[in-house]
Amino acid sequence: MWDKLSQEPLGLFGFAIVLLLIICAVFAPWIAPYNPAVQNLAEALRPPSAAHWAGTDEFGRDIFSRLIYGARITILTVSAVSLIVGPLGLIIGIVSGFAGGRIDSVLMRFTDIVLSFPSLILALAFAAALGAGLETAIVAISLTSWPAIARLARAETLIVRNTDYVSAARLYGASPSRLLFLYIAPMCVPSVVVRLTLNMAGIILTAASLGFLGLGAQPPAPEWGAMISSGRKFMLDNWWVAVMPGIAILMTSLAFNLVGDTLRDILDPRHVRS
Repeated sequence: MWDKLSQEPLGLFGFAIVLLLIICAVFAPWIAPYNPAVQNLAEALRPPSAAHWAGTDEFGRDIFSRLIYGARITILTVSAVSLIVGPLGLIIGIVSGFAGGRIDSVLMRFTDIVLSFPSLILALAFAAALGAGLETAIVAISLTSWPAIARLARAETLIVRNTDYVSAARLYGASPSRLLFLYIAPMCVPSVVVRLTLNMAGIILTAASLGFLGLGAQPPAPEWGAMISSGRKFMLDNWWVAVMPGIAILMTSLAFNLVGDTLRDILDPRHVRS
């Protein structure tokens, strides 16, 4: 795996950014030079400098420190959504593909109904109905992100269920649950992991959109989308207030896309890079 990864410079760059993000999230109190919540109006709207690498916001809070602490919220959101969406989509997909018939029709039609709504609009509806907050944003994003995983797992199951080793296990008397979770599900996991990694960029953007609209993590939490929302009023004269969190979202989304693309190359032997 390392040999393959070493041949992917963009993939290494993506992994490095993700690793840096995790380090910032874990060691934020030791890395951040300032307290992200402490206001200092005498230092309000200072441009980037040696004292404040990313400048300060309208309350004099250090933007660089807030970006570092905001990495915690981003990692928490991505991890929580993935832990919910991955198993949920995998179970629905493999059950639908393995059972077939009426069960497959019911599950896939429900999946199609969810897919027919734009994910951001549906997440906004759930977040507005459940109330603003980080936990609500996680639930709202999860409720709109599982159908793609379910469709992928179903497609993989339709292929795997007809393989020789599954037929042999069935002849030896393996129960349906044993076939599902010991023979079919493990073969679907690599594709699901790759899809989840590629979806993380969309999760970050959706979470930032909810924060921008005031439906995500609430102030004074240093959520990147909320930071852009508060900084849009100062775009003309104090561009760094909104641009710095925007750059953080851009780099993080790009990194997860690069990681997902690299994992596809490594985990899928059928994919050959030209």
